[in-house]
Amino acid sequence: MFNRGSKVATHAVLVGTILNRGAAFSSCSKLFVGGLSYDTNEIALKDAFSQHGHVIEVKVICHPVTGKSKGYGIVKFSSEDEAAAALEKMSDEMLDGRNIRVHYANHG
Repeated sequence: MFNRGSKVATHAVLVGTILNRGAAFSSCSKLFVGGLSYDTNEIALKDAFSQHGHVIEVKVICHPVTGKSKGYGIVKFSSEDEAAAALEKMSDEMLDGRNIRVHYANHG
């Protein structure tokens, strides 16, 4: 009926997958930027992050109907090293009057 060993093994696989996924996230070239002012646009976001490396893509996430910013965005760098430098330097910095939060973005 119930195979306890199988359940433990499944749990170990899930935990291992989560840990590996976390390690992969910490070495990507894409950053999540939260806490943006609703007035921050893609040009301002790119200008702020370009000081720390070559930005190849910027996206401020907006509401599909109103077009207003949701207060977060994505910044993609040409290398993982540039993204790491930007993450270190830009976390908790002030941008357009707001303290922003910067994290590695999920793959996918």
